[in-house]
Amino acid sequence: MSKKIACLITEMFEDSEYTEPAQAFKEAGHEVVTIEKEQGKSVKGKQGEATVQIDQSIESVNPQDFDALFLPGGFSPDQLRADDRFVQFAKSFMDDKKPVFAICHGPQLLLTAKTLEGRDATGYKSIKVDMEYAGAKFQDSEVVVCQNQLVTSRQPDDIPAFTRESLKLLN
Repeated sequence: MSKKIACLITEMFEDSEYTEPAQAFKEAGHEVVTIEKEQGKSVKGKQGEATVQIDQSIESVNPQDFDALFLPGGFSPDQLRADDRFVQFAKSFMDDKKPVFAICHGPQLLLTAKTLEGRDATGYKSIKVDMEYAGAKFQDSEVVVCQNQLVTSRQPDDIPAFTRESLKLLN
């Protein structure tokens, strides 16, 4: 069954951490909806390889309309977490026990939403201490799946494992 996946993304996202999982989700028949402050805007990856068209503005979306949340890394999550609307949006997926896929710096939105306490998770090494302070049980592995809901990975090298486990939760 096709699922509708919300993707919170803005400028300077990590190119492959969006493009590869998003392509795999679409190939599996799922819909990926990109969400930023401004609908119709184009945002560029920090490697300059990918440009993403924004489908919806954060003001026009309701978390209830989506089955899962996808948080690519790069500098995008840190910028988005400065805006409470994105933090609340991410928090609602964790509170409602819907699937959340966060890679690299993606968990920064979940940190700000205070939703990682007691969770098994991983992320980019520079946010390890932040995750531990937030109460996450940090694991240095390519992919960590927690409570059949949260899928986290560390870096671009982990994308195949990240995508595999995310697709398992969608099916």
